[in-house]
Order: sequence, then structure tokens, then C-alpha cells
Amino acid sequence: MSIWLDEVDSTNEEAKRRAAAGEAGPLWIAARRQTQGRGRRGNEWQSLRGNLFTSLLCRPEGSASRCAQLSFAAALAVSDMLAQVAPSAGIRLKWPNDVLADGRKIAGILLESESGADGGLKWLVLGIGVNLAASPQRTEIPAISLAELGVAPPDPADALDRLVTAFAKWYEVWLKDGFAPLREAWLSRSVGLGSRIRVRLPKEEIQGVFRDIDDNGSLVLGLPGSVRTIAAGEVFL
Repeated sequence: MSIWLDEVDSTNEEAKRRAAAGEAGPLWIAARRQTQGRGRRGNEWQSLRGNLFTSLLCRPEGSASRCAQLSFAAALAVSDMLAQVAPSAGIRLKWPNDVLADGRKIAGILLESESGADGGLKWLVLGIGVNLAASPQRTEIPAISLAELGVAPPDPADALDRLVTAFAKWYEVWLKDGFAPLREAWLSRSVGLGSRIRVRLPKEEIQGVFRDIDDNGSLVLGLPGSVRTIAAGEVFL
């Protein structure tokens, strides 16, 4: 099920409010305008007119760490949707949850959740922003939109319909077969694998070779004489 709002502070915030009010989901919430869109690490997400802003509220069974694997399902679904409307755009995935077109960021994913006292997941929200008609300027990671690629951008409602269908496919794969097929598909579309990258962590920055992602979706970084596993961070190619 999906609903459209004319304006909201943030589709993630709206999803969290509905979760607190007892909405069971799965529910896709989309807005034509966000006034306080957010990205990862509290960064602002510039909500430019004509782009897609949406959040999925769901309540999958399992721990928060396991259900966080669905951010990879979301990235795969976004890449599927974009590949349908822009097959020559060079869509690739950057760890942990960015989608690139011709090497620049065209979509981002923000995952939020709440767990109960027993450690089980109470709800999960996957926020997705896709640059269809325009992209923000002067960003640390260069951005791009479909329009800037010379592709006529789809209406956000059409883009959402395609995204919902694509995500449902990957969600069923995850339910049936676990994370392994998502990991394999994500790696086949990844950017930077085998290359030297820089990873920004809360208290340090480190450089190494992007070796793999493990069975939990963590980044496996090759360092001189050792390997480090990173659960969360910002990657620069």
C-alpha cells in the first residue's frame, strides 16, 4: 500500500509517527515536498521539486541487525528502477547505501528502526530519495539527476510504482533465501570493489582496499598486514 502527501517535514518522520500510532505496514509514504528531509548522519537531504521522496514502514521479524540487510534490498530495488528508465546511465552501488549514475550520487537510503526490550525489531523505516528532475549543488559527494543525464525524468508516482514492484521482488528473495543472494547481486553492481578507498568513521579516517562485504553487510577493508571489518561509515572513492 502507498499514500501520497502534498507536504511533510520528512517521510521518515511521518513513517515513525505512524509506527508509534500502531500502523502495521507495509506502507509506502511519499511526498511531493519535504520541508526537513534528512540524509545519513543527520545531514540535510535537499528535497528538490520533481524528485522522489519516499519511506517504507514495515515490521519484518528478526533482530535489528538482520533486518538492516534490507537496506541492500532497497539499493538493489532503486538500481532496478533507474535501470528501467535510464538503461545507459551506468547505475552502480556504493557502500553502504548510495546509488550512483555515471559515478555521481543519484539516490540515497536512510534506515531507521526501533527494537523492543527483548532485542526484537518493533519497526523498520527505509527512507529513499531519488534525484529524478534535479540534483543538489556543492555537495561533498558529487550528485546528478536523470534530467542532467539527458533522460526525461519519470513522474515521481510512476517511479514509486516501479520501486515498489522492484523492492517486493528483493524482499521475497530475502525472506526465502536470506542475505546471500542480495549480497551477491549487490557486489555484482558495486563500485570500488578491489580499489583503494577512504572511509570516514566518527573519530578517524582510514584508507585501504575494498575487499568485500561480509555476511552481515559490513565493509571488509584490506589494510597493510590486516583486514578490518566496518559496520558503518562514509566511503569516498
